[in-house]
Amino acid sequence: MVKSLIVFFLLNASVFAQNIYERNCVGCHKELPTSLQRMFMNYLLVYGGEKNMKAGLKHYLEYPSKHISVMSNLFIDNYGIKEKTILSSDEIDEALNIYWDKFKVFDKLK
Repeated sequence: MVKSLIVFFLLNASVFAQNIYERNCVGCHKELPTSLQRMFMNYLLVYGGEKNMKAGLKHYLEYPSKHISVMSNLFIDNYGIKEKTILSSDEIDEALNIYWDKFKVFDKLK
């Protein structure tokens, strides 16, 4: 019994160590041919900055639609549109903040 509990906690420790972005975004995107970093660059080109990008992505996560996706028609035809998120508004904001901080280029340019 004790060994079972130890194994259970060790297996679940990695889930608890991950942040909301890693738990809810990264896993699904691993299966796609376009990386999250490349998608970030597409979003940045379309939305132009942090505030607009986060607002656009949040809207898309809450109301996914081919008409508001920044992905190409070919990509959408092959991989479809994601399902509506189950995350709360605050959880979406937290995930988007992590996503932004991970891939933003502005502070990395010299």
